[in-house]
Amino acid sequence: MGHGPEQVSRGVHILKRGGFALAALTRIAQAVLTALAASVIVWALLPLAPGDVATRVLLARGVQEYTDAERLATEIELGLDKPLPLQFVHWLGRVFQGDFGQSFTSQAPVTQEVLDRLPATLMLLGLALVFSIVFSLILALVAAAFRDRWPDRAIRLYTRIGAALPTFVFALLGLTFVVVGLKLGRVLSEATWGAALIPAFIIGLDRAASWTQLLRAGLLEAMASGHAEVARARGASERRILLRHALPNAILPFLTAIGISIGALVGGAPLIEAIFTWPGLGAYLLEALSARNYPVIQAYVLIAALSYVAAALLVDLAALAIDPRLREGPT
Repeated sequence: MGHGPEQVSRGVHILKRGGFALAALTRIAQAVLTALAASVIVWALLPLAPGDVATRVLLARGVQEYTDAERLATEIELGLDKPLPLQFVHWLGRVFQGDFGQSFTSQAPVTQEVLDRLPATLMLLGLALVFSIVFSLILALVAAAFRDRWPDRAIRLYTRIGAALPTFVFALLGLTFVVVGLKLGRVLSEATWGAALIPAFIIGLDRAASWTQLLRAGLLEAMASGHAEVARARGASERRILLRHALPNAILPFLTAIGISIGALVGGAPLIEAIFTWPGLGAYLLEALSARNYPVIQAYVLIAALSYVAAALLVDLAALAIDPRLREGPT
């Protein structure tokens, strides 16, 4: 008994959906394994650090003179008297419950201190990410539309300078010439949307440089493709080819770059926040580094690592949804 066209079409649709589900599950499993590997490295910051951990904790707490009993009690409190695998399992179980332990210096729960400062960091980095995406989209489209003319040359000069300079140099220049020189913004910032505009604008302008380079190259390649030539032969305008044909084909590498850069954005937050005296997690981390406050350092590094893993996973899933070719396994 043969199969009708509707049955064949339905079977193909089911296979395509199954291919997406399998590819998505594979990406999720890879993300989980990456997060687990990152958690092992983060946990190892404390027990594998050089020197006696209990002694450093007591000194961080301001206990200059202590007895062996106090040092032993501190080891038991931190779980350092157990084998390393059990220490990791115990630490990971507490992290799953949102417990990063107590700060060595303030004796307050690290989770609460992180939550108090997290909104300010999310505000600054979220706004910077929006600026970065908007800037890079606009500049790349303008550069591709005016290829080899003065707008394109000016944008390429900006991207070369921006890609060559570290983000903190951009931030220092912005603080010197914009905040101090032009009196825009504040040197001592408060965690408000108005105060976040200038630092987020500067971070976004810096981050957009490399993204603009990538997107411009993708747009130009797509505009020279066979699909674009067919569209031209049918009378499509260059503007329509750019927006309707080139941009959708160039967007996947752009999304990947954004996903990868989110982890770098979070990891680079301490220097940026220190330059603009922003009251977020970055300044909190710098204080912890100077005091060797390991629970705080562990919490921040894990947040940065998980941010990268989550962003990369979302980009992978978006790419699978946009491009069916990525769902095909190796042949």
